[in-house]
Amino acid sequence: MKYTFLMLFFVNILSAWSQQEYVNLFNGKDLTGWTIHGTEKWYVENGELVCESGPDKQYGYLSTQKSYYNFELSVQFKLEANGNSGVFIRSGIEGTKINGWQVEVAPPDQHTGGIYESYGRGWLMQPKPEDEKMLKADDWNTMLIRVNNDELTSWLNGKEMVYLKDAKIGAGKGFIALQIHDGGGIKVRWKNLMIKELK
Repeated sequence: MKYTFLMLFFVNILSAWSQQEYVNLFNGKDLTGWTIHGTEKWYVENGELVCESGPDKQYGYLSTQKSYYNFELSVQFKLEANGNSGVFIRSGIEGTKINGWQVEVAPPDQHTGGIYESYGRGWLMQPKPEDEKMLKADDWNTMLIRVNNDELTSWLNGKEMVYLKDAKIGAGKGFIALQIHDGGGIKVRWKNLMIKELK
């Protein structure tokens, strides 16, 4: 009995330490810690971060004010209307021209979880066709992104979507950003944007 109690005690301590390693990038109230690029809409509603096309129907980005190199990032997203969006890693921007790597967030069968290099080589890797079904078109999805040196891995709802080892990604530096694609009619909700920096 005493041994069981001690085991549970240490498990709870380790669990608490693990949870403390993650930091919430979004406070659920406002855009503190983030920078808007472009004229598209970024706002908070019911504790959720919402990105929505504006009247200009152009690309828009919301970037962290801090740069991140090695990390695990967990985000939840829900597609509303056209959900063409994405999560950029190790990126930089001038105006609304972003340089970096995007982990795709998109409508069904449009490669959510795939990796795209902006203003560079284009698609680097797409999920297998049979894995596209992991996307929930009308519900909340959980995406996990792990970036460690020159390795980039994405998971969608617990399923590994892609793994890529790439020297150019390894040399990249910069912030994390969320995207609104151009064309108009886009709306995506985000919540629980949790990051853990890796050594």
